[in-house]
Amino acid sequence: MEAQLKVFVGFLVIVCVIGAVSVEAAGPCGDSSPDDEAIKLLPCAAAAQDAKAAVSSSCCFQVKKFSQNPGCLCAVLFSDMAKSSGVKPEAGITIPKRCNFANRPIGYKCGPYTLP
Repeated sequence: MEAQLKVFVGFLVIVCVIGAVSVEAAGPCGDSSPDDEAIKLLPCAAAAQDAKAAVSSSCCFQVKKFSQNPGCLCAVLFSDMAKSSGVKPEAGITIPKRCNFANRPIGYKCGPYTLP
């Protein structure tokens, strides 16, 4: 009986360690990298470079998916892909408001910026 208990406890420890590693491996966008997610926001290129540019319906459709995960949106705005595409985080952070999302995460801190 004692040997079975030791095996069971050992199994639990392994499961917990694997679970902890899996949680650490997931980033702000889950299993997807912010660079991979940035590609999905291609329709937002102009709106993310100029806070006064019109926001297309296809951009709003894509950004709405991020409204439930503002940490991912923030990571995308500061990703290498976004930087190399000319995205200005101070403009990109205003897209949910410009899309008129009523349930956007107002006040969420994204680096030095706050979601309006």
